[in-house]
Amino acid sequence: MATLTYSNVAAQAHPTTLIIGELANLKKVNFEAVSSAIAGAVTEKAFNEAVELLGDSDCIWLVPKHVSIVTLSSRRSRNTTPTAAHHMMEGVGKFLGKNGQANVVVVCQRQYVFACGVAVARAFPLYSRKSNEPSARSVTVTFVTPDDSSPLSDQDIQTLSSTANAIRLAADIVDRPRNEMTCDDMVAKANEVAESLPGVKLTVIRGEDLAKGGFGGIYGVGKAATTPPALIVLSHQPAEATKTVAWCGKGIMYDTGGFSIKTKTGMPGMKRDCGGAAGILGAFKAAVEVGFTQNLHAVLCVAENSVGPVATVPDDIHILYSGKSVEINNTDAEGRLVLGDGVAYAKKDLKADIILDMATLTGAQGITTGTSHGAVLSNSESWERCAVSAGLISADMVYPIIYAPELHFQEFKSSMADMKNSVKNFDNAYCSNAGLFIGSHISNNFDGALPWLHFDISAVAFQGERATGFGPALLLSMFGEYSRSNMLLSVAPSLPNDANNGKRPKN
Repeated sequence: MATLTYSNVAAQAHPTTLIIGELANLKKVNFEAVSSAIAGAVTEKAFNEAVELLGDSDCIWLVPKHVSIVTLSSRRSRNTTPTAAHHMMEGVGKFLGKNGQANVVVVCQRQYVFACGVAVARAFPLYSRKSNEPSARSVTVTFVTPDDSSPLSDQDIQTLSSTANAIRLAADIVDRPRNEMTCDDMVAKANEVAESLPGVKLTVIRGEDLAKGGFGGIYGVGKAATTPPALIVLSHQPAEATKTVAWCGKGIMYDTGGFSIKTKTGMPGMKRDCGGAAGILGAFKAAVEVGFTQNLHAVLCVAENSVGPVATVPDDIHILYSGKSVEINNTDAEGRLVLGDGVAYAKKDLKADIILDMATLTGAQGITTGTSHGAVLSNSESWERCAVSAGLISADMVYPIIYAPELHFQEFKSSMADMKNSVKNFDNAYCSNAGLFIGSHISNNFDGALPWLHFDISAVAFQGERATGFGPALLLSMFGEYSRSNMLLSVAPSLPNDANNGKRPKN
């Protein structure tokens, strides 16, 4: 396992050094800016000649297996991040040696330091059970910004470190198998996060208390599991706050599909169905660490969708926390049930001014927006634009899906209850419909009076067989105006006027 350290001091020589960035930026680098990292190993002449030989998406080993220069692709369209950070996980993972102390020298424009810097963390997963895993190593990440030679501030380094740790925390939760990450383990992890943050309050409602409290969605999904389901709420409430933000995460610790059971090929990988809650927990921790100025609540809707004698079956009807009745016609459409309870709690109990949910909700997300962009659904055009902008600048990219409840919500029509939990026609904007189900537990008529965003991250929560830690970079960028971090303030999109009353927090 690697220890990742961000530094605003020029990198010192280590056995392994990777210099990575876009070719245009690398060509502007003065050798003196990187010489301390490769002292004695590479001459200025050799470095300059190597840069001239490089092409786009290329690599040259200056010292075989020890010192390399990697160029990230400069190809991009209007819907792709301008930072090239979305290539960082692959570039660092492929070309940095696996053993010993190492340097990663990131070369980028100053405005892209946040996205490129935290993206490095994705290449260093925390979880492994390999018997031949390399010994612990130390990796130092430094930056060369050709357009601005001034060093990063200590506050900038804290922001990068907190966000990188949040990404690795989220990825670690998602990577762990069900026998190591149950509902009990998720409660323990949330408690660990809460205890590390002064002033944060932890609320946990579990098991039969969920049923007594009216949380029919979370309880109905998780009641058959050996570890009881839970609603976990972490609350940060600074004295100067004037707004309340709720981030809700789907935390299905394993999804068998329930009685609508998945196939032998469709079930492997369902440990990842907690990606939304993992991303929210990591983002909450980092946001509080760097100074979130408003009330912030992380609402984790945690359950295991299992089969057993007391499991929910199709035709059951559950009453969710919103008071609405739901006829179950598909037990494998469980994420929307737990989040229905979560967003209703955010509205009724937390009195949130803005509600956001994040979930590995549908396989249709990958078909709809692909494996590089998550899907965003919102009742607010201004918040939708804010989310897309934050995705581009953070490299946790998202793209809007159609919001038309007057056309689509009829898919959930039930003659027995207020709604069914799965649609009649899977060919009719299924990714949007799944999100609309969640939103229906905030508002009776989708009037948009309370801003709400839904992020479906099913296909972007992992790359290959590894979790990406999607979420923290997006949310920290998106809500940067509510942060005391100058780095986040500098990259944050403007929040809608009703969110910040036109004011920016004092640093």
